[in-house]
Amino acid sequence: MGADDKAANSGEKLGGKIKEGVGKLTGNEKMEADGHKDQASGDLKNAGENVKDAFKGDNR
Repeated sequence: MGADDKAANSGEKLGGKIKEGVGKLTGNEKMEADGHKDQASGDLKNAGENVKDAFKGDNR
């Protein structure tokens, strides 16, 4: 997995956690749901990168 990809995916996941927290604090269900979506998206992207790395034999 490229360091840039990993950082971007982690950033997306962190942004999702922040968005979810703000949504909970403000009672904004849409923002909270968007936060969950962003976290899931970051997780899926990381999983995809891990699969690519496994096929490349790049098991870091």
